[in-house]
Amino acid sequence: MAIDYSTSEGSKYALIDADRLWHRHVEMARYGATPRGGVNRLALTQVDIDAHVVLAEWAGERGFSVFVDDTGNMFMRREGSDPEAAPVTSGSHCDTQPTGGRFDGIFGVLAALEALVSIEEAGLVTRRPLEVAVWNNEEGVRFTPSYMGSAIYAGSVALDSMLAATDSDGITMGSAVLALKAALPNAAHRPLGSPIAAFIEAHIEQGPELEVAGETIGIVTGMQGTRKFSIEIAGDEAHAGTTPRRHRRDAFVEAVAIVNALHELFHDADDTVRFTIGQFEVFPGALAVVPGRVSFSIDFRHPEQETLERLGNEVEPLCQRVVERCTVSVSEPSRAKPLRFTGLVPEIIERAVGRRGYPYRHIYSGAGHDARHMAGICPSGMIFVPCEKGISHNEAENASPEDLAAGAQIIADVMVDLANRD
Repeated sequence: MAIDYSTSEGSKYALIDADRLWHRHVEMARYGATPRGGVNRLALTQVDIDAHVVLAEWAGERGFSVFVDDTGNMFMRREGSDPEAAPVTSGSHCDTQPTGGRFDGIFGVLAALEALVSIEEAGLVTRRPLEVAVWNNEEGVRFTPSYMGSAIYAGSVALDSMLAATDSDGITMGSAVLALKAALPNAAHRPLGSPIAAFIEAHIEQGPELEVAGETIGIVTGMQGTRKFSIEIAGDEAHAGTTPRRHRRDAFVEAVAIVNALHELFHDADDTVRFTIGQFEVFPGALAVVPGRVSFSIDFRHPEQETLERLGNEVEPLCQRVVERCTVSVSEPSRAKPLRFTGLVPEIIERAVGRRGYPYRHIYSGAGHDARHMAGICPSGMIFVPCEKGISHNEAENASPEDLAAGAQIIADVMVDLANRD
């Protein structure tokens, strides 16, 4: 049954402003806007820093404090009645894929900010502080690996090695973080690993299930495990017109053979395995030169740890078997086990969805999210809202104002519930 706002039960919660939420999505989509209606906002590029500055300004208009930590995560904080209590935090990321959409990541940030603003406007007192987190470099496009900000915060990876990561222009993440801090001179320092009482992340589904079923909220039960590999094949550059095939060490030819063998290895009649080669580079990339080097990436995902181990462990031996004249090197920059969300946060989410009367389902995430790392340090959970045709990581990505508002409303309700628990 939906909440009756004439009762004391209703007075515990704040109603979000759907129009304000939508207009802020429109405003954020300007930062990195592409001609085809999408967004290209790589982590801590100037357009991403500009977006952070606008978010901080919106927070400042309500008297919220702004913090930045040493890995470029930004936090916007509404104080609670107990200054010593750890905060309830919600948020997601601001960066996108190069041909990304207007809602992936930023919806979770704006939903959390709208929750704090609406709670402030309603004059609600929460015992715990409430925070919005903007996790840095979730997509892992500009700097590798993905989920860098949340992983460092949770202690899953070392700060120094991540700050040393470079983009394609040789710029380090450390220098990009300094640029963000310079753009936010009034932001206070946030120590890495500062306690968080609970975390909830809102996201578009990035799949079709909710839309097809006509449901508004997905209560996320867990995430697939992942293993990511980098492959490099080294041969010799040679003249395309004068070098016979028998004398060539053609890195491209051997890379293609490896790719074909990998597709056979990862073939799955049940279509549960997710195997993707999303990056493939040929060097020197000249028309009349036999390629001397090829590098490509593998993104492998599965909900079962045994399958992740078994198939992932075959990658390097297979590559070594297939090459004939070239050499091959295989590295694994990141891996993560399958995750289940259980306990306090999913239970409170389900109660909040029931009170509002939204149609919902429990749903498993094929994509990874920052909540994966938060789950290692505090009670955590996620909600999804539908996205049109399940399209994401694409400039055609779309979501309705009504669904976004419903998701933000659940975030606001859950944050209040979590913040007022003993």
